[in-house]
Amino acid sequence: MTDARFDIAIVGAGIVGLATAMDLAVRRPDLRLIVLEKEAAVAAHQTGHNSGVIHAGLYYKPGSLKAQMAVEGARRMVAFCQEHELPYELCGKVVVATKKDELPRLEELHRRGVANGVPGLVGITAQEIAQYEPHTAGIKGLWSPNTGIVDYVAVTQKYAEIVTAHGGEIRLSTEVIGIAQASDHIVLKTSGQEIHTRFLINCAGLQSDLIAKMMGSTHGVRIVPFRGEYYKLVPTGQRLVRSLIYPVPDPRFPFLGVHFTKRIDGSVEAGPNAVLAFAREGYKKTDFDPGHMLGLLAFPGFWIMAAHFWRMGLGEMVRSWNKRAFVHALRTLLPELGMNDIAPGGAGIRAQAMDRKGRLLDDFSFIESPRAIHVLNAPSPAATASIVIGEAIVARALATFGF
Repeated sequence: MTDARFDIAIVGAGIVGLATAMDLAVRRPDLRLIVLEKEAAVAAHQTGHNSGVIHAGLYYKPGSLKAQMAVEGARRMVAFCQEHELPYELCGKVVVATKKDELPRLEELHRRGVANGVPGLVGITAQEIAQYEPHTAGIKGLWSPNTGIVDYVAVTQKYAEIVTAHGGEIRLSTEVIGIAQASDHIVLKTSGQEIHTRFLINCAGLQSDLIAKMMGSTHGVRIVPFRGEYYKLVPTGQRLVRSLIYPVPDPRFPFLGVHFTKRIDGSVEAGPNAVLAFAREGYKKTDFDPGHMLGLLAFPGFWIMAAHFWRMGLGEMVRSWNKRAFVHALRTLLPELGMNDIAPGGAGIRAQAMDRKGRLLDDFSFIESPRAIHVLNAPSPAATASIVIGEAIVARALATFGF
């Protein structure tokens, strides 16, 4: 035995892992806590590559965890930024219907938003759309004044400061490569020192199913990475966008469609598409991990999903490789957009959970196993709701682990 013994270890220093660590460190400073992160910095993957939106909560099925956590999470995120003097802006968002067959879905979004308690949500006419976004074309829309933008890397770094200020330890460049279970504790084999912990909370995002597998089960869930590729508006093109401009999403898919997002630094992103990544951290089109792909192809749910969504996937691949096709999709919302108004931007990876029947999990998923809690699906709006999610995980952990 080493002297590296802890009461609780959290794997993953993204925004959900550190929100959980923050609440635990503040609530129970008597517990010895460690956060393990394989990268050299916090917020290195999903948190550091997202669009920075504070989602108001209108998309989510009433009664779902997303619906319950998003509205309160947005309010708490704004309050946190105010308390710690972090930059944010409630710039608002307009959701635009451009075709008649989108109107029932737009009405459903409005109904969901009202049911979820989204503040200030209002339906707007085609003429009223121009008051919010003069260069946007649509036949009807929704205005969400409480949608905002923030720097989630800065938020996560503040979470980390609070964790360490309350006695928690954050160990970077420390990858968990194996897990052994004893009768009264867990042994984490890492790229550095071996860690002994009584209990574990798995917030490993893109690697979360692998951590669960090291403990004996993935609970029938596989993480499928989808790459979202962005363009950015060049300075002369930024005049076309005031706030956030979104399409009416297709309810068959867990993605919101290509949109325009003002960033906290004043820049504007256009996108993302959603293409299957050939590596868990495949931020480039050419990234390919043979082991990951073999495992994905061996998972029965993958083939069911592929059979259902191949047309969508093909369209996303075309937009990935063809700028003209990407601009064509963007012009649905912004007809004046020209080829020279955008330049290549960054990319992010969404850790999307899929079950053995090929279903893409829509809601947050928290699974318990002996001595562990696994966060196996925490896509958007997890950053928005991170404070509330962290508190929920800690409450479950303290009850389950018997503290």
